[in-house]
Amino acid sequence: MWRNSRTAAASVKTLKKSLLCCTRIGRRPRVHMCRLLSSSAARPPWRLLFFGTDQFAVESLKLLSVSRSSGDGVVENLEVVTHSSDVPVKRFAQQKQLPLHGWPPDIVDGHFDVGVVVSFGCLLPERLISKFPYGILNVHPSLLPRWRGPAPILHTILHGDTVTGVTIIQIRPHRFDVGPILNQELHQVPENCTADELGAALATKGARLLLHTLTSLPERLTHKREQGQAGATQAPKIRTSMSWLVWEEQTCEQIERLYRAIGSRIPLRTTWMGTTVKLLDFSGRCHISLSDPTIKPVPGSVSYQKESNTLAVCCKDGWVGFKAVLLKKQLTAADFYNGYLHQTQQRSVDGQTDQGRFVSRKGRTGEDLISEKSNS
Repeated sequence: MWRNSRTAAASVKTLKKSLLCCTRIGRRPRVHMCRLLSSSAARPPWRLLFFGTDQFAVESLKLLSVSRSSGDGVVENLEVVTHSSDVPVKRFAQQKQLPLHGWPPDIVDGHFDVGVVVSFGCLLPERLISKFPYGILNVHPSLLPRWRGPAPILHTILHGDTVTGVTIIQIRPHRFDVGPILNQELHQVPENCTADELGAALATKGARLLLHTLTSLPERLTHKREQGQAGATQAPKIRTSMSWLVWEEQTCEQIERLYRAIGSRIPLRTTWMGTTVKLLDFSGRCHISLSDPTIKPVPGSVSYQKESNTLAVCCKDGWVGFKAVLLKKQLTAADFYNGYLHQTQQRSVDGQTDQGRFVSRKGRTGEDLISEKSNS
């Protein structure tokens, strides 16, 4: 189980000295030291307890399950902790007949060598972490310490990062995403990709990096490095209120990033004559020719582009397009023009009144607060 007899002798000698020292000064030796002496798992295969919830986590669980079934010498035993609700990790574990445990687990003592946390959402207490002789690993979809927090992928897209990656850390109690780094791999962010597309790519890359880390875990733990604070940024949870567009302040690029970051989860929103409008099927920057080039359009002004069946909306530095909107029901750009926009523009001399344009709404609404509370 050890690489060679010299390494084994040196390691056991060091641990025995630590235990003897603890005994002489009246302290109880740390649990993980005792287990390292008595456990046969000084090297893989490991007995793993997996913590996860969503589809991103399923990719890592899937690869660990394959490893256990194939007998490749990395995973000996695999059990799963997840929330009680019907989440992807729970469904996958049931499908593969993996032992399932609720949160918090009560079966840890002496049963596992390593814990693995992927997109779990709960802070693990120190008393739980200390029960794993080799600690608990976390797969995080960013190049830590950049984008610590629950939404690193969304913030990567939102801020226009061109390079991201995955990081394997050993978790620490009390705070998320601050533990020492065991492994890290870069990933180029494809141009115009969405958060969903990037998340799928990083889930696959993270699963592979996790398995590679487990293969050489003792060495990785020996050479782990602290994160430090240089370059550290936070990736807080995305709020529903972020979907409100402020046409006077946001550029075409900022609106595009926002759509690619949150559009599949939360539709971008604005108001039309006091009513909330959800903007669907973003088509990017528009290049339009106004009938009167001497008139400077007001941010929020709407122009129907018949050739492309697009609603072009004026923002801070240009025009962006949407193919559909949701008002009382979903409407194509043509439907919105015929049913709403054309009528208001006929009543307006120059098309510049609030009745002929989308109006920004800043801040959180009562609807936002209800939505955020239900998703928290």
